Amino acid sequence: MSGSEFCNYVRNLAIKSILYEVATTPKPGLVDRRDSGAHDDMDFFTFLNSASVLSSYFEDCAEVGMEFKGTDYENLLGDIRPIGIKAEEDMFRVTKGINTHKGIIFSQGIIAAAVGSLYRENSGKNQEIQSILKRVREMAKGITAELEEGHNKRVPTYGERLYIQHGIKGIRGEVESGFRTVLDYALPIFSELIRKDIYHINDILIQTLLHLMANTEDGNILGRHGIDTLHYSQDRAKKALQLGGYFTQEGRSFIEEMNSDFIEKNISPGGAADLLAVTLMLYMMENGDIL
Repeated sequence: MSGSEFCNYVRNLAIKSILYEVATTPKPGLVDRRDSGAHDDMDFFTFLNSASVLSSYFEDCAEVGMEFKGTDYENLLGDIRPIGIKAEEDMFRVTKGINTHKGIIFSQGIIAAAVGSLYRENSGKNQEIQSILKRVREMAKGITAELEEGHNKRVPTYGERLYIQHGIKGIRGEVESGFRTVLDYALPIFSELIRKDIYHINDILIQTLLHLMANTEDGNILGRHGIDTLHYSQDRAKKALQLGGYFTQEGRSFIEEMNSDFIEKNISPGGAADLLAVTLMLYMMENGDIL
């Protein structure tokens, strides 16, 4: 596989993971094929419009990673920042100002650049998740320190406000840790269920999402509500899993109730949804496009 073919491959896996995430149904409080969850400004097609303009972004990030020279990978993160800014502009243009994929642009863009740099080193198509996440940590070293700057600003950014108010590092902390929540909670259950080869991918993704919801410090929920609602959401997800999740009738009924409840309370676990897409992309980078 040539370098250009590999960048195209990375692009395809990134977009596939995004599309699989939004298509997974039902997702409590989130946009899916059935409803708009706790969002009155977007729907399933808004996400499709957004995904349709992002493919070149992930390909470009992989290419920048492939062309990167040296071993100071924090500089690689700086190299892809302008590409990410352009991707956000394209997203907002087609969604008419709605934020559908800002977190994904950040997280999966870093992954794309990481695997591009690893391809240059090992010329391999499929890459081990641990190697990818090690490179992600090298790229993202120290990025949460930037959150301290919010203390000195009259108008802190969204992420800085969460850090100031709750000490939560959000997606920056997740990336800096090498997606520790994904590695500890999502990938083990996703891999186990895929190997069994008896469940539909939609059902596997719902089950994986519940594990993420139960364990993610979801910045989207914190930003809308606060720490009490985050704990409430986590407890609901844990209860769903105790009932068997989407693999039992009782669990499915509870998940449907969760969706109605989250819509009524305006709870959207968007951070967990982004990590679900990350889970998919990492799994396919290691195992190939087998889904």
